[in-house]
Amino acid sequence: MSMITATAWVPRGFAASFPAKYEVNEAELSRISKLAKLQLNDAKEDLDNARNKKDAETSADDSSGAEDNGPSIQQSNGDADDDLREYDLDHYDSDQVDEDGEAVTMFGNAKSLAYHESNADDPYITLQENDDNDEEREELQILATDNMVIAAKVEDEVAHLEIYVYEDEADNLYVHHDIMLPAIPLCVEWLDLPVGKSTVDQDVRGNYAAVGTMDPDIEIWDLDIVDCMYPNAILGLGGEGSKEAPDLDKKKKKRKKSRKANDNYHVDAILSLAANRHHRNLLSSSSADKTVKLWDLNSTTCAKSYSYHTDKVCSIAWHPKETTVLLSGSYDRTIVAADMRAPDAKVPRWAVESDVETVRWDPHDPNFFYVTTENGVIHYHDIRVAPASPEASRPIWTLQAHDESISSFDINPIIPGFLATGSTDKEVKLWNVQPSGPSMVVSRNLGVGKVFATTFAPDAEVGFRLAVAGSKGIMQIWDTSTNAAVRRAFANRVAPIDGEVQERLVGIEEDSSDSDEEEGVEPGDESGGGEKGWESMDED
Repeated sequence: MSMITATAWVPRGFAASFPAKYEVNEAELSRISKLAKLQLNDAKEDLDNARNKKDAETSADDSSGAEDNGPSIQQSNGDADDDLREYDLDHYDSDQVDEDGEAVTMFGNAKSLAYHESNADDPYITLQENDDNDEEREELQILATDNMVIAAKVEDEVAHLEIYVYEDEADNLYVHHDIMLPAIPLCVEWLDLPVGKSTVDQDVRGNYAAVGTMDPDIEIWDLDIVDCMYPNAILGLGGEGSKEAPDLDKKKKKRKKSRKANDNYHVDAILSLAANRHHRNLLSSSSADKTVKLWDLNSTTCAKSYSYHTDKVCSIAWHPKETTVLLSGSYDRTIVAADMRAPDAKVPRWAVESDVETVRWDPHDPNFFYVTTENGVIHYHDIRVAPASPEASRPIWTLQAHDESISSFDINPIIPGFLATGSTDKEVKLWNVQPSGPSMVVSRNLGVGKVFATTFAPDAEVGFRLAVAGSKGIMQIWDTSTNAAVRRAFANRVAPIDGEVQERLVGIEEDSSDSDEEEGVEPGDESGGGEKGWESMDED
């Protein structure tokens, strides 16, 4: 099985020209040792619990057997103990201690090892470096005209982030590097601020990814470091900045005991993330624990928790202008627009006909917002016309965009009125929203399976590029400006080209195993109207 659950673009100019290789210095060694200790303590606790449970069951069986068979004859185990004493089995899994009192581990003496800044200074290296490092460095290079695309992927039950590089002029898309994750990823958000630093200048830029998974913690990774082993920060109970349980030995134990929603960390899967582009140190998250939380990226702690919904909160979005207003949608079939500065204030609430899938503000007119639902419907609301009760909600218009759930939705940040929807019906549809209402421009089956991600590029130079991914685990970059129907619908925004325009779809070879093959669908045998599953409302 292979699938991509979420995608995010990195704007041009933010990625490092030459990403660095992961290096372990003393500070990094200390940090990852603490994280590894958490995992080790957790594993030991699980083992002890399993042993205690087994011992209790064995004791219960022995006692019941003794009652059935009458008094038993107890034999001395002295001889057996003498034979086993020389092996010291009571301490077979304890760490050995050297003469200095330090634990002897596989990498325990890493700090005492001698190293040289340059291999030329090392007397034991007789063959000096050749051009291999230069070639490897050139392979990792990212040009100023390249875009990074982040994909949250599950492949053969292994979860990871794939970092793609998209070269628009060369029609090339390739995986630059990947990052292993602890659980199935559900959402990803790009960050432009270094995390975990108390003071950061306004001009300082970073290139990070925040990842929400089935676990209740949010991991933040530096995209400019290749082969990184551990995240730069963890937001939640497992993180070093957690207000709860400052003792590292107690964090994992408290995680298992505390499944009740609280003000300091999530206790269930992370369903959505939203970075505040104006207050760059703020990141909001929503969870299956029914809460929305506001995180301070400088201190990596939870600043505030909000409980506006009665069911899982699946989507959130910051207002483009009113920088403290957050829109949230939930499986309780309501949408809330709340000012994060006034958590106790009464909030406007809208209702829809089924579970909410996505909420988005209109970036070209922030007085309006979109809501997509499980029934395949798009709602378009005016924030200035708040209903007296959720049942009194009156959208400006609604659109039955798909017959199945709208599993992905995006608004083009460059071209006003240009929308993209993706559905579990495997179709990607492009829409043109005009004052008279929305109209479909074109529908495509791009061969990615059930569509889980449709994301427009953030830069004007590639404003018509749409990243599409889904249940087959492959990524496609669709240059929508090469489609005849799109060119007609947005003729005033597309550069004129003489002659016939060939449709551009840039991707990578399909994975050998995908979820659709298990359903009996052969690769390339896609259903849909028109040739090769392509359909257009006005295409000749």
